[in-house]
Amino acid sequence: MARKNYTDEFRQRAVDLYESTPGATLKGIAADLGVSRGALREWVEKHSSGTTTAGAGPVPVGRRPESQAARIARLEAELAESKAEKLKLETERDILRQAAKYFAGETNW
Repeated sequence: MARKNYTDEFRQRAVDLYESTPGATLKGIAADLGVSRGALREWVEKHSSGTTTAGAGPVPVGRRPESQAARIARLEAELAESKAEKLKLETERDILRQAAKYFAGETNW
């Protein structure tokens, strides 16, 4: 297979696309652009090498810096999920308490 040469502009735009698409994977973006996943990973490493997130050091490959709006949306979704899980667990607990009371009253040992 012939080795393809991509312009620096194409590489930068590919990295920008990857970093700006929420939930995107290297594999998915690479497939959309017609490049190999390894090539895109190298481009992301190269172009993101100086990027830091709030003093946390360089951004690891596969992890993009998270915008404030994306972080808030993610945390709100996690909170909603936690509240729903809490409600479900409380309901199950109440059902089990009622069942325990019913069966405790039914037995006359």
